[in-house]
Amino acid sequence: MLCFFCIVDLCQTSFIGLFFFLWLLFLQVTFHFRTTLCDDDRTVIDDSKVVGTPMEIVIGNMFKLDIWETLLSSMRTGEVAEFWCDIIHTGVYPLVSKSMRRIADGKDPVDWHIHTCGMANMFAYHSLGYDDLDELMKEPKPLYFVMELLKVQQPSEYNRESWALSDEERLKAVPVLHGQGNKLYKQGRYQEATQKYKEAIICIKNVQTKEKAWDVPWLKLEKMANTLTLNYCQCLLRMEEYYEVIEHTSDIINQHPGAVKAFYLRGKAHMEVWNEAEARQDFSRVLDLNPGMKKAVKKELAAGETIKCWDEEESSSITFLNSSSHLEPTLK
Repeated sequence: MLCFFCIVDLCQTSFIGLFFFLWLLFLQVTFHFRTTLCDDDRTVIDDSKVVGTPMEIVIGNMFKLDIWETLLSSMRTGEVAEFWCDIIHTGVYPLVSKSMRRIADGKDPVDWHIHTCGMANMFAYHSLGYDDLDELMKEPKPLYFVMELLKVQQPSEYNRESWALSDEERLKAVPVLHGQGNKLYKQGRYQEATQKYKEAIICIKNVQTKEKAWDVPWLKLEKMANTLTLNYCQCLLRMEEYYEVIEHTSDIINQHPGAVKAFYLRGKAHMEVWNEAEARQDFSRVLDLNPGMKKAVKKELAAGETIKCWDEEESSSITFLNSSSHLEPTLK
């Protein structure tokens, strides 16, 4: 690969240089990295080889740690190089590291159900969730990056994930992902459906963070995200992930207290985990907001009463067995 700095110099003097610069954009680079402090022990902060998964970024796609694009663009495939970077380039590293660690743990890189951007979340909770990153955030330091460039791919050679799309591409992807999620839900493939809904939500949230909160464009995106989140919750109900349903619907209700479907789904989840008072309160709110849902609410309450009666009968049977025959209780 041509040296990034050489291409920049060429761009200033020729159209050929500009061509090479444009060729460099949107290449996907796959690499291993190790990040260490500049102390005597060269304390390791992150090491992708230890995790077992190399990193992938797309050149020119506004990766948060843009210095990495510059460093990788100066390397050849198969090369291992070490770079020292001052704090002017490493200040955002703790945020990037947090996202990478969440991915390695099988979690989403961002808390997409929280209605603020990553930086605002950090200040809201006063912690990134990792002591070493919190310390580095409070007191930024120069860092060493050891990088091994494994592979370089043209845009036509890799499938671009949602994080690698432009805002326009993300918004175009949303209805496609939404439709795919709905189809999977109807087929009873709930786990796969949640992945489609989640990816669509992340696309929307990435675009929404660039809009001013509560302005018309922001609200339009918020409505789209809430619709998808509630579809996601319907899948979770089928998967018996009731507490997660309560968490996500509560997030929506706190921001939008008139969200009828959020109250309804939260009521169903509360009923499943025996929070009868909370369930009745949510269903009552559903009827206040939409009296036309009386039949659906009545059906849910009746189902809850049936389960409750069955549970009471089961408990009575167990009590009788314990008191009369001294046998261990058995489930039917």
